Amino acid sequence: MSAGSPPPPLHTADASTLSLPPRPGAPARPPVPWLASAVPVVGALGFWALTGSVFALWFAVLGPLIAVAGIADGVRATRRARRAAEREAAEALARVRADVERRHDAERETLRTRHPDVAGHLARPDRIWRSGSAGEGRVVVGTGDLASVTRVSTSGSHPDDLHVAQAARTLTGAPVALPLAGGCVVVGPEVAARAVLRALLLQVALAHPPGEVEIAASDGAEAEWIDALPHAARTGARRIVWARAGFPPPEADVVVLCAHPGDPLPPGRALLMTLTGPGTARVEAGADVHEVDVEAVGRAQAALIAGELTARYAAAGAGAADENRIVPLATLPAPAPAREPSRAGLPVAIGVAGGAPYSIDLVRDGPHAVVVGMTGAGKSELLVTWVTALCARYSTADVSFLLADFKGGTAFEPLATLPHVTGVITDLDAGSAGRAIDSLRAEVRHRESILARAGERDIAAVDLPRLVVVVDEFAALRDAHPDLEPLFADLAARGRALGIHLVLGTQRAAGVIRDGLLANCALRISLRVADAHDSTAVVGTPDAAALPGEPAARGLALIRRGTDTRATRVRVALAGAEDIADAARGAGPAPRATWLPELPSRVGLDDLRSAAPGIVLGLGDQPARQRQDPVLLPPDGRGLLVVGGPGAGKTTTLRTIAAQVPARVWVGSDPEHAWDALSALALEPPPPGTAVFLDDVDAVAGRLPDEYGRAAADAIERLVRDAGALGIRVFATAQRLTGIAGRIAELFPRRLVLPTPSRAEHIAAGGQAAGFVPHSPPGRGVLDGLVVQVAVAPAVDSRVPPGVALWQPPEGVSGFVTRRGVTEPLERWERTGVRVRAVDAADDPTAAEPGGRVVLVGDPDQWMARPRLLERMRSGSVLVVDAACGRDLRLLTGERDLPPYAKPQRGRAWEFAGGRPPRRVAVTPTADT
Repeated sequence: MSAGSPPPPLHTADASTLSLPPRPGAPARPPVPWLASAVPVVGALGFWALTGSVFALWFAVLGPLIAVAGIADGVRATRRARRAAEREAAEALARVRADVERRHDAERETLRTRHPDVAGHLARPDRIWRSGSAGEGRVVVGTGDLASVTRVSTSGSHPDDLHVAQAARTLTGAPVALPLAGGCVVVGPEVAARAVLRALLLQVALAHPPGEVEIAASDGAEAEWIDALPHAARTGARRIVWARAGFPPPEADVVVLCAHPGDPLPPGRALLMTLTGPGTARVEAGADVHEVDVEAVGRAQAALIAGELTARYAAAGAGAADENRIVPLATLPAPAPAREPSRAGLPVAIGVAGGAPYSIDLVRDGPHAVVVGMTGAGKSELLVTWVTALCARYSTADVSFLLADFKGGTAFEPLATLPHVTGVITDLDAGSAGRAIDSLRAEVRHRESILARAGERDIAAVDLPRLVVVVDEFAALRDAHPDLEPLFADLAARGRALGIHLVLGTQRAAGVIRDGLLANCALRISLRVADAHDSTAVVGTPDAAALPGEPAARGLALIRRGTDTRATRVRVALAGAEDIADAARGAGPAPRATWLPELPSRVGLDDLRSAAPGIVLGLGDQPARQRQDPVLLPPDGRGLLVVGGPGAGKTTTLRTIAAQVPARVWVGSDPEHAWDALSALALEPPPPGTAVFLDDVDAVAGRLPDEYGRAAADAIERLVRDAGALGIRVFATAQRLTGIAGRIAELFPRRLVLPTPSRAEHIAAGGQAAGFVPHSPPGRGVLDGLVVQVAVAPAVDSRVPPGVALWQPPEGVSGFVTRRGVTEPLERWERTGVRVRAVDAADDPTAAEPGGRVVLVGDPDQWMARPRLLERMRSGSVLVVDAACGRDLRLLTGERDLPPYAKPQRGRAWEFAGGRPPRRVAVTPTADT
């Protein structure tokens, strides 16, 4: 990307297109009012004729006057309309300009919120250690131009319109955020370069809480303020070091340094910032180049900010003296050295209340929980903290999690690496919703069977981990997939005995969580809500609606446990990346998968054959049984029809089956080979146990001329219809059930429907409307209601066998029928000593010297003009007919049966010799001769 082309946008905003109305065209010239002008003239002449008075003729003067007045009035009206149209266009242009500026302001604000620089963090202290840049590993290198999502459409080429449309595409003065993971070098005057690099490091310290990153300095000039950071006193998941130019790089994950202009630069840098003037820089990140206005921080300012961060961290660790201070999860009581059993409960500290750690127990205080909070109140952070704390305290043998995020975000992505988490579900489509229902019901049946075998009624008496299902934004799940609500109501009613616990997050409770479901959720948590009724419904008091709304109050909650008489005000702790990493250590054995993941997009045949003898088709998805097992074809089946769109994996399916069948006949897409194979099968059926493979059966007739196509279709239909009686199996593929494919579709006992371009084609192929899944991977299909991923076999030899010999004239006289203008084979034969003569060029064209070779050449008309000579060639010699003359074949040879199909474009011909059946030959060398 060059400096002149801004990079693609890194933000989301209103992407609807603004439209400019078309500019008014040139006004039409007003017409001359001939009729209105002629009426006074005609009237005056009439009065003069009747009265004879000369004075009546004066009225005729009104005609020209009316014409002039009409033209003048038309010009005036046209000018007025043009001015009004231009005024409307200018107003529309001004409105669009204002909308563009408003959208650009919103985009800039979104980017500044997502990627705050040092000034942005200090202006909003609530963003410290919470900014989105922390999760992305980016720093703001300055403000510059970015590509905007705003678009303006124009219907003309007016310069003002084009200028507005072009200006809308570029967002000026936007924060340019780039990854720092590969290191950074700032080149420029030492004082300015150090100030810029300080700003970058302070962004990292303000975005990441201590423990996520460790910041150190090997450059003594910067050591004082860096050592004052809380990030310098605690080991972090990543280590960033300010190095000295010209010295060996220190051991660190990220190295940053300053350099003078002209100094050699260290290899492997990801960011190169070259100061080009006071407050400006050129930033190179790989192929991306940006011209930006940079932020700079003095050494004294950096020391003040470092001291403030250290004080904030110390105050947060001290407890709840100040509710507006962040409480890192690491400052709460550490987990016990030995992980505690969870048979009786799952107590864990998630925050502080009244200066002391505050614990909740999902089992004793629940067995289910509701978490309510409006957008920005900290609901997702609370859920992440709770799950992290439970994973840190308990083993996978005690508790496992199924996480569902229906906000369209990525709140649970950091938790996906925890061994306790068996699955993270995001917004589900219709097919995935069905799999979710089947998987959870299968888990219920699994737990019921374990309790039944043990003769127990509660999970506390058996060796089975508790399952916690956490849903962020339950309202979105219920609205998008109402079929899931009865399942959750059933889990809420029976979950305590089965060890299944629900944690349901939502923005509001009224009208979202049914009374029956809410009654089973004894553990209630309410962050800030907009309606006092929601607060009262959840925690029994309207106080949650009065919680502070400023960002510093994010994470304040009212919690009411099942045994509480009133709610407790709690500052929820914040979990960082290091807390999540610590929770994964020593977790225990991998838990049983509660959520069966979707089938892989590629399955190897060797992996399945080792576990299942027989002909393996692929891997079948059985979420209702929480299993994915190999799918076998019955050994006594009559075959399989595979239907799917282009690139769906039809040929791959045939090759997978063919790799497991020793006796097979492959009928490919090559028309000559397909004709030969079908003719051979019709003439002599294959022995029992043979598998016949027909690829693209619906296109066979289309690749052959009419008569050949009909004969091939009849042969295919007979083959499929008689497969059972012959003891053979037929495996065929088709893109659409048209032509011969439609005739034989119902003759197949089983049908595999692979991906199709549209739902209509899926239904036409025999699939159910509800089973259509857009963008399915190749090989993903439905067989007898079971979703299957077809296995991929090693390469199977399905090539067309070499079969067409290059014809050479024999001794004596031969005939060759071809089109006019064909010269290549004639010249080649002459070079080998063959005499080539025109069929009508000699009185005795059949004369040949002893041992010599003569080829008589002519087009169909020339040969049919010599009927005796043609008959002599047919009966006593060799006659070769070019495939390009196929229309005249019966007239030339008298044959009624179809000869082997020969494709004219390949230089093919038929040889008729001595009454033997005709054979296909090549008269022009090709790749398969």
